[in-house]
Amino acid sequence: MVHVDRSAVTPIVDRSAVTQVVDRFAVTHIKVQERRSLRLPRRSGVQHFFAVALAAALLLAGAPGAHAQQGQRTQFRPGWNIFSPQQDVQVGQKAAQDAEKKLPLCHDPKVDAYLTQLGKRLAAKAPTGGVQYPYEFHCVNDKAINAFALPGGYVFVNRGTIEAADNEAQLAAVMAHELSHVALRHGTSQASKAQAASLPIAILGGILGGSAMGSLVTQLGAFSVGSVLLKYSRTAETQADVMGTQILYDAGYDPRAMAQFFEKLEAESKGKNPPEFFSDHPSPEHRVERVDEEIDRLGGPPPSARRDSAEFQAIRHEVLALPVAPAAKDKRGAPGGAAGKPAAPSGRYADYQGSAFSLKYPDNWKKYGEGHAVSLAPDGGVVQDRNGQDSLAYGMIISVADPHGDPNAANALEESTGRLLDELQHANSGMRIARQPQRVRLNGQRALSTYLSNDSPLGGQETDWIITVLRPEGLLYFICVAPERDYANYDSAFVGVLDSVRFPR
Repeated sequence: MVHVDRSAVTPIVDRSAVTQVVDRFAVTHIKVQERRSLRLPRRSGVQHFFAVALAAALLLAGAPGAHAQQGQRTQFRPGWNIFSPQQDVQVGQKAAQDAEKKLPLCHDPKVDAYLTQLGKRLAAKAPTGGVQYPYEFHCVNDKAINAFALPGGYVFVNRGTIEAADNEAQLAAVMAHELSHVALRHGTSQASKAQAASLPIAILGGILGGSAMGSLVTQLGAFSVGSVLLKYSRTAETQADVMGTQILYDAGYDPRAMAQFFEKLEAESKGKNPPEFFSDHPSPEHRVERVDEEIDRLGGPPPSARRDSAEFQAIRHEVLALPVAPAAKDKRGAPGGAAGKPAAPSGRYADYQGSAFSLKYPDNWKKYGEGHAVSLAPDGGVVQDRNGQDSLAYGMIISVADPHGDPNAANALEESTGRLLDELQHANSGMRIARQPQRVRLNGQRALSTYLSNDSPLGGQETDWIITVLRPEGLLYFICVAPERDYANYDSAFVGVLDSVRFPR
């Protein structure tokens, strides 16, 4: 399984607000619906991932304010967005309702009441821009350390996060981070960029409305953990870290808890798969240092900073005593669960037409994602590994990474591919190059073919065949995944999909 360091996928190159016109981003970990697939490198990060796009838009960069204490704090404003704040609420509400049907919730009134009380205390300190969001807080019966927030203020916290936190301030740090994504409208901003890749700029200038916007709101309301609403760039993650630190400070909590929780996760995960939080939230460089810098801007921790409470410790014990969700329990045990091998790839093909490429894939496979990043997998192609995390065992991932160096240089394809392979191996300790990159052609375009061996979530080894090609959108790559013992049965299907790839002229 390719563990991403949670999108889906590749590091985003931060550029200044003056020069950045297109924000290209990929999944930190590629996820299949609410299940995570192949984990890609952290920008990423993953486990999952799905796919997403680029966009023509202005990217905000936080700029320091003017004067002491309150004034010295870093200032942010939401980025370019085709959605209104009211549509954020519509999108988030629909997605939250869908999430409640698909996720194993804890259904513990005490836990939800505590999260609501803590969450609203923090939300009261989040910048609103004059918008009142109907915040809701839910506990998910999942032991993975993770949390996410949907547009409009619908926040879901895994029980594993509550169990992992040493004190209330650390849990508050995670929630403040998620509330910052809501305040900065990162979810619908990402969706706007993804939509920009497939719509004329004129439409994005304000012509998109009525039934077209209504249809888009409905589409985004279908929840999956691989949704574009939950795939943030490193820039967005830095902003959420910094604003979350400010919210902690203003709510009276020790803001150092933000960095402490990150350090705790990193220490606990050394030599292991990265926590799900890092897979879903691509870790920016110098994350702890940037939080510490913001604390200095704020004048240091509050004199009577709150760190813990008896309420938190009581709720933590309540959560520890909760039974594991039946659905999650049924999928554990032997790697791969009880579903057995997927059906053989069909000889009949379905069509996929994207804005950057088109292709055909076996019609008994499912497609997840849109835009420039797509995952294709058969039923049973996603399984739980020994850590209880969902991973892609059979199928394909297609996504876009930023090119390395000058994309017009003669060796740009080789340099960019080398960087991608380095990131994949860094995020997947068991991954090794089995066959060095070789030159091939993909729809007449110069491409590279590389074979890797990696640990399979089913046990044993898997083969990962990667095809990379430079396109105007960036480094487009295709990852074909199957256990070594079954790879021969999938090779012709992978070749068939790749042979069908077509680029727009």
